[in-house]
Amino acid sequence: MTRQVDDPNPRLNAAVRHLLIVYHSQTGHTRAMARAVTCGARRVAEVETRLKMALRAGLDDLLWAHGVLLGTPENFGYMSGAMKNFLDRTYYPAQGKIGGLPYAVFISAGNDGGGALASIERIARGYPLKPVCDPIIARGELTAEVLRQCEELGETMASGVAWGIF
Repeated sequence: MTRQVDDPNPRLNAAVRHLLIVYHSQTGHTRAMARAVTCGARRVAEVETRLKMALRAGLDDLLWAHGVLLGTPENFGYMSGAMKNFLDRTYYPAQGKIGGLPYAVFISAGNDGGGALASIERIARGYPLKPVCDPIIARGELTAEVLRQCEELGETMASGVAWGIF
């Protein structure tokens, strides 16, 4: 379902829908989660999925997207510096251009992941982005179950974007 042509947000009138996955990883855990999210998202043929490392993603990627997934490790109880950098670089230039963009989060955490999640949620409210799925927080080593949940998250986001549910 697409919105009417007079919709103030022309991104929502595109024939092909787009899902952006932005992540940072140093140990490989968040990268594995991002790949699982991408695998799930690519099951939805109606959505073009773009996977970008946080330091390589920018405003053009964000403006292209109809939905975004943010993946980060928990570093010192916070999101990674690279994810913060992405959000810092796109925050002001995106103002008034992406209001209500649906998003979800996946985190690889050594502790509880709460600080990383809270920091992303705080910044996301300022864009404003709209949370549409529960976050996935992998505490400790990755398991097959966590990766399955990541695939499901990607497929859910892509399906919601494809059908205009979010």
